[in-house]
Amino acid sequence: MTKASTVRSALRLTAAGAVALAATLLIGAARAAAPQPPVPEIGFIQVSPDIKLRRLIVRNAKRKGTVLFLHGFPETLYAWKDIAVQLGQDYEAHAFDWPGYGDSSRPATDRFAYAPRDYAKVLKDYIATADIDKQNLVIYATDIGALPALLAALDDPAIARRIVVGDFAPFNRPQFMQERLQGLKEPASADAIHAAFNRTRDEILQNAFTRGLPESSHFALTPEFRADIAYGWQNGALTSADAFYHYYSHFTRDQDYFEANLAKLRTPVSVIWGEKDIYIRKEMGEELAGRAGLEMKVLPGLGHYPHLQDKAATVSEVQAAFDAR
Repeated sequence: MTKASTVRSALRLTAAGAVALAATLLIGAARAAAPQPPVPEIGFIQVSPDIKLRRLIVRNAKRKGTVLFLHGFPETLYAWKDIAVQLGQDYEAHAFDWPGYGDSSRPATDRFAYAPRDYAKVLKDYIATADIDKQNLVIYATDIGALPALLAALDDPAIARRIVVGDFAPFNRPQFMQERLQGLKEPASADAIHAAFNRTRDEILQNAFTRGLPESSHFALTPEFRADIAYGWQNGALTSADAFYHYYSHFTRDQDYFEANLAKLRTPVSVIWGEKDIYIRKEMGEELAGRAGLEMKVLPGLGHYPHLQDKAATVSEVQAAFDAR
């Protein structure tokens, strides 16, 4: 090989290396420039002497507002994780485990009653302790989380910019509730239903989320969420079924209070409902919406857990709540 050809070969190798390096740098720059999905933080916050809550936050320094998600039975904050990450592009998202669920405190019932009224105080304490701007807050509450949100709104009409509630029992109308839930409200049968809930934990966690839906509408839970609700069911001396039982033992009292004070509700509220909810029928929501003059949206084909069955629709509902006036 001549000296000239050696030089030309070296130059070609150098040029090829430069092109490869430039391509690598461009790819790296493109990846750096592409928006990265926000990372949820999971930790703990002490909101009162007896109550420490496990919470999830997706932070956003340029947030358009804050959304706070409130879960139902037998869920934990992981029900909201995927939705929170998606909304975290524009908003700050919060969720926490109710006392008695997930990894939150489970105080003895002589210190905390697990009633809707008690959960309402937990909600208010969380908002205050987390220093959330209530003027730009949307609360999205389902199942056992919804009545506490409305009770809190009676106490503090400025608690949120808007509250979205659904698939819950605001009034004492057992005829609109599943038979086992009716039994849990009735003192004569509550203890037996309570024991059955604890005895059939595995069946509940396996089937509760899709019960009543046709096979074609069944949906899968993420392995992370499924593992967390199993872990959280008996994470201490009191099970999630125990907490649910105690909630129901005070349910009628707090429903009656809410109904008696419905005319005092001033916080903007939207009602959504899964069309196929077999646990609490949509007639319950229709009565609430009709009497309080609220907008109600029935979600076709969805059951008691719309946020698990159609996460994109839940994202849209939250966005619409921020846009509502």
